[in-house]
Amino acid sequence: MDRQKTFADYEQQLYILQQEKHIVISDAASAQNILEQIGYFPLIGGYKHLFRIPFTKTYKSGTSFEEIVALYKFDADLRELFFKYLLQIERHLRSLISYYFSEKYGEAQSAYLNVNNFNYNRKNEKTINKLVSTLQRAATTTDYVYINHYRDTYSNIPLWVLINVLTFGNLSKMFQVFPQTLQSKICKSIGTVNPKQMGQFLSCLTKFRNVCAHGERLFTYKTVDAIADLPIHQKLNIPMDEEQYIYGKKDLFAAVIAFRYLLPKEDFYCFKRSLTKLIANLNQSVVHVSEEELLKQMGFPPNWKNITRYRIQ
Repeated sequence: MDRQKTFADYEQQLYILQQEKHIVISDAASAQNILEQIGYFPLIGGYKHLFRIPFTKTYKSGTSFEEIVALYKFDADLRELFFKYLLQIERHLRSLISYYFSEKYGEAQSAYLNVNNFNYNRKNEKTINKLVSTLQRAATTTDYVYINHYRDTYSNIPLWVLINVLTFGNLSKMFQVFPQTLQSKICKSIGTVNPKQMGQFLSCLTKFRNVCAHGERLFTYKTVDAIADLPIHQKLNIPMDEEQYIYGKKDLFAAVIAFRYLLPKEDFYCFKRSLTKLIANLNQSVVHVSEEELLKQMGFPPNWKNITRYRIQ
């Protein structure tokens, strides 16, 4: 068992980095300022692994403090980029869910509080009961001015108003227990994705959204849930481990694939350009991590940029 870590002040932290870990620090004052701003554990504990010799705790010779900081900042920029487009998908989903549900069941608050207006079966029973409880709490909250206004003025909060206080996870659950006719309408509005694929995309993206929102490490994150096997996996010739694609199932590239299906074409192209630039900038800043190593950690196949060569079917 490893010895329990003890408190170290900033000077001691710099000593540990230089003398024990043999990390090159060219400007001690600047390094201390960064440690003050970020913290030793989030920076070194979170981003040291790519700079170590595999299966050891020894850093690659010549690894600099600035390189670790560059990887940290890359991940922060990566979260900002993904979060931007996750919010766009979330907004689109809010609009479609509230529109098609209200079109079918009307604007009454009682409509979305009625379990029978969802696909209420044995499999979904627990999820729907929990969802309706969430909707009931949202309808009685006093935290939002517009919710209070509709309650006080109309004694009714339509779904197109309430939908704005629900989380991405709530939206994902709501879609998954929607009647099949409504699921199909939503999928048709988005493009070439079926309800099963959509449900898997949303489950996966919910986890990535939480990582982005909470400032956790994104570039190596993997979800428990996997997205479906899709034609794009085959078109990119992604290798398989037994019967499982090794990239684009639970990793960050799975989120990229979901974006390819759920974002308008021009928005995805814009996202891809920004992502390509972030990776290129990091490669210029970091000497001791190759692009191949980085992409592997992200779950990206070497030819990931070809994702825009193929039509989504």
